[in-house]
Amino acid sequence: MTNDVLESEEHKAKQSQKAKEYDASSITVLEGLQAVRERPGMYIGDTSTSGLHQLVYEVVDNCIDEAMAGYCTAIWVTLNKDGSATIEDNGRGIPIQKHEKESARQGREVTALEVVMTILHAGGKFDKNTYKVSGGLHGVGVSCVNALSKKFVAQVFKNEQIYEMEFSKGKPVKALEVVGTTTKRGTRITFYPDESVMQVTLFDYDILAKRLRELAFLNRGISIYFVDERNDEKEDVNFCYEGGLVSFVSYLNENKVPLFPTPAYIGGGRQGVDGPVEVEVAFQWNDTFNETLFTYVNNISTRHGGTHLSGFSAALTRVLNSYIKNNNLLKNDKLAITGDDMREGLTAVISVKVPNPQFEGQTKQRLGNSDVGSIVQQIVGEELSIFLSENPQIARSIVEKAHLAAQAREAARKARDLTLRKSALDSARLPGKLTDCQEKDPSLCEIYIVEGDSAGGSAKSGRDRRFQAILPIKGKILNVEKARLDKVLGNQEIGTMVAALGCGIGRDGFNLEKLRYHKIIIMTDADVDGSHIRTLLLTFLYRNMPQLVENQFIYIAQPPLYRVTRKKKSQYINSEREMDDYLVSLGLSDIKIELAGQEKTFSEEEAKKLIERILETEAFVSRVEKKGVSFRSFLKAKNAEGKLPQYQIDLFDGPRFVYSASEFEELKTLDENYQRKIHEEQLASIPQEELTEEMKLFKPKRLNFVELYEEESLNHLIQGLSSFGFIMEDYLIPRQALLQIKEEDGGAHTYNTLKELMDFVRVNGRKGIDIQRYKGLGEMNADQLWETTMDPKVRTLIRVTLEDVVAADQMFTKLMGEEVAPRKAFIEKYALSVENLDI
Repeated sequence: MTNDVLESEEHKAKQSQKAKEYDASSITVLEGLQAVRERPGMYIGDTSTSGLHQLVYEVVDNCIDEAMAGYCTAIWVTLNKDGSATIEDNGRGIPIQKHEKESARQGREVTALEVVMTILHAGGKFDKNTYKVSGGLHGVGVSCVNALSKKFVAQVFKNEQIYEMEFSKGKPVKALEVVGTTTKRGTRITFYPDESVMQVTLFDYDILAKRLRELAFLNRGISIYFVDERNDEKEDVNFCYEGGLVSFVSYLNENKVPLFPTPAYIGGGRQGVDGPVEVEVAFQWNDTFNETLFTYVNNISTRHGGTHLSGFSAALTRVLNSYIKNNNLLKNDKLAITGDDMREGLTAVISVKVPNPQFEGQTKQRLGNSDVGSIVQQIVGEELSIFLSENPQIARSIVEKAHLAAQAREAARKARDLTLRKSALDSARLPGKLTDCQEKDPSLCEIYIVEGDSAGGSAKSGRDRRFQAILPIKGKILNVEKARLDKVLGNQEIGTMVAALGCGIGRDGFNLEKLRYHKIIIMTDADVDGSHIRTLLLTFLYRNMPQLVENQFIYIAQPPLYRVTRKKKSQYINSEREMDDYLVSLGLSDIKIELAGQEKTFSEEEAKKLIERILETEAFVSRVEKKGVSFRSFLKAKNAEGKLPQYQIDLFDGPRFVYSASEFEELKTLDENYQRKIHEEQLASIPQEELTEEMKLFKPKRLNFVELYEEESLNHLIQGLSSFGFIMEDYLIPRQALLQIKEEDGGAHTYNTLKELMDFVRVNGRKGIDIQRYKGLGEMNADQLWETTMDPKVRTLIRVTLEDVVAADQMFTKLMGEEVAPRKAFIEKYALSVENLDI
């Protein structure tokens, strides 16, 4: 062994020894924002969908803080076509002067803007003179966004100039410079999420719209403009609510029947431990049996309540009890009314602004400031007493509803005791329909709630008895959205489920620690009835056991739609699209495609690309025809410049095709002018003394139109077809022989349209195969059910999560509530986009 090798071995030994030692050299210091990039989950929650949208919220929250300080009236949020997001406000603008302390520390000139964007815990939130209250008190907001962006551009509008600075991954790449002049003031941030850190980089319009609407409700009068430039079908919206929380409660109750027309509002302030505390509450009772309470601290949702909620509840109970006693409303009724009875059917939003909020836990979902609770209780107690005394009719209707709730609660208690009563002969208290598992650790157990006894039998035979329990339910359970708890517990199938899960039901009887299974899997048929049963089960679980949804214990099984057998080999197919792809791949496997009249034969790869282009065209045709325009009419409507119509609008003189956005705007103005003319003619025909201010107000009706396509998608389609020498018309209209197919047995076929070719490929794919469509789980054998839907190694489960409580509450009310009109509007809105309709 040479000296070099010996030295090398000795060096390796020393290195190995050093690696095992844990000394001062083992401690790594992450410079700047590197800590955020190393552990993004600590700062924004995760790197998936939730974390991505949190980046937008962090920037918007800065704008809202500026608005709460009284310097900002409008915020613009834009989702750009290049995948970036832009947030702009008309506030004071981030300071751009030299930052003395940081410049001295770094030995170079550092601006305040750079400090804010590149240093954690830097900003104006720690100085109570700059911001009295703020939503983001970690002080890591916008710098975190910078750290997790591959490109980040900050523009400040100040002193009639536009200052710009660019960053990448938390570090400056362009110094602060003046790039133009302006009359505006404020700050504009544009950032591109870094895909090397973020798992998801595609912004979701609906998720952002819900949060921006919420912020507009909570900050009365502020305008939040939201534009999605990636998708023309998404409307440009302006969220602005002069009513603030009153508008919020009206929005929450829009699909319900309120007990009184306008939500009540309470507002006020008191001096707290750390400064003035502002309280806003809006509330209104409705005819439902569910309590809907949303609480916020400095615009942050506190899902788990806290002292502000307990203060409100205590004041409500005390004042209503006092009102009942003073007015002798219940007379000789011995039944006591509790706070829960009083809150049945109540929709309320509580928003407090606190200088130094103390949250329990990092998630900021429960407020801990004790002084805030007493302040809320004082303000609500005083104002609510005045409201009830000034509105005796409303007060009486609230008390009557609370009395009915108390009677129902007592009936529910008796029903619950009957459902869950312990017996010496049956200590397990498990229903006879339940086939339990051997495992006793709830975290390892799962229960399948299965539609029908037939499917239940297959599931029992196919399951893994060690950890899988089966509970078959018969038919459709009660729609709990329209029933109180006493009636809910009277339903046999619901009683069976409550007993099987073991955790009780309702606000008083529920105990999450007693839950016997940490995977509750709903397994229903892949048809309309199955979907309805699944919706009824989800409604029951959300309304009566919401903790199961919040803790993500609910799952939906995905049984296959088809079983395809070919040459004794079977394959399961989970969706219509997967089925179509499978048939197309089989159809291409034993044929050759040629250009008609040429020797050109497509390779396997080229044939697949051609089929992809045809399938894209097929999907485009389907979208156009779903919007009420036949594809032939669409093609015939091509104008003299060869442009296809982009919109179809209903004008006063009938439907018309429109070819560009500018033409669309012109016709929109024309239609509005026509409506104004008709309105003025109607006013002229009414005697002057009969005219009211409301009649004089001109409110144009929304122009009815459909956008037939997005220009970008059509151009992509045309380019894809032209790469093979085809045009859009070739899909449906024959003009010449296009393609020839040669089969393995020597057969040959010539086709004049791309649709004919596609039809042949699908028919060819079906040759020699047996397709079994599973409409019901009972049609599957036990072994088939196991290997497709129940085996943890191969099954697909959809986890039910609760991203937006407001949206969830509204959707359940809309789809399952008493009011028919909102449900009808929902069906009409989404009728054209429905898929897999089973008639």
